[in-house]
Amino acid sequence: MPTAPGPVDPSDGIRIRPARTADVRAMRALVGPLAEQRVLLQKEAVAYYESVADFVVAERDGVVVGCGAVHVLWEDLAEIRTLAVSNDVLGQGVGTQILDRLVARARELGVERLFCLTFETAFFARHGFTPIEGQAVAPAVYAELLRSYDEGVAEFLDLERVKPNTLGNTRMLRVL
Repeated sequence: MPTAPGPVDPSDGIRIRPARTADVRAMRALVGPLAEQRVLLQKEAVAYYESVADFVVAERDGVVVGCGAVHVLWEDLAEIRTLAVSNDVLGQGVGTQILDRLVARARELGVERLFCLTFETAFFARHGFTPIEGQAVAPAVYAELLRSYDEGVAEFLDLERVKPNTLGNTRMLRVL
């Protein structure tokens, strides 16, 4: 089914649209250098294909210059994942455009809270996220989430087995 084109800001030519399978290589190319710097977690290609419906991309002149995902964790909770932009557009508001689209999608899904695990605390704080300590879910939900195979859920739960991947990151939450 064809999707409607994303909004275009005529001043910068950036279009935010749902990701397609053909975008996965470009998304991985954006994330790769950030993963090498340990800013983002590296994921296998299959993980991108499995979650491509969670992603949006920012595109300029047919070139993917940013990406990000919103992944539902629970009835009222989702995670902002893999938010990355090309160095060519860094500081030009592309990350904000992607995040705004992801927040809108979370609202469409009925999510009330958004979680992120990030080094970019100033960026997320400007967008209403605040650092959290401890658990952000009730004990019964925590017990259910423990059953997930998703590494992002393990990071959200702050499980010991994922600590080496999350060192230095800040857990942040935004109430919608």
